[in-house]
Amino acid sequence: MSEIKDKVQEMISAPSCCAELKAAGQAWLDAVGTDKEASATTTLLAEIEEDVGTIDGLIAFAGSEMGAKVFGAEGAANMLAHAKEVKANGGLYCDCAACTAALEVKELLK
Repeated sequence: MSEIKDKVQEMISAPSCCAELKAAGQAWLDAVGTDKEASATTTLLAEIEEDVGTIDGLIAFAGSEMGAKVFGAEGAANMLAHAKEVKANGGLYCDCAACTAALEVKELLK
């Protein structure tokens, strides 16, 4: 259980973790060992499914006007190049710290 808790903490501590996933992760940590753990696990897994980005989604976002607004023109170009490299190497999902940890949490909770 400590491995899962550590991975959830890593996920919610990542700067790229969205507010909803952060909240679901913290709620799960708070529920561990209580009668709310099963429900919190279901909620956390659903939030992971909703929030982990696909590599194609990241490519589309980084290449968009909104991506340029969020990351800045140079940042978006760098993100786009990185995402294309991840895809070329067989990656299916965003490889930011939050998404990577979330996918590991998902596997550990199965």
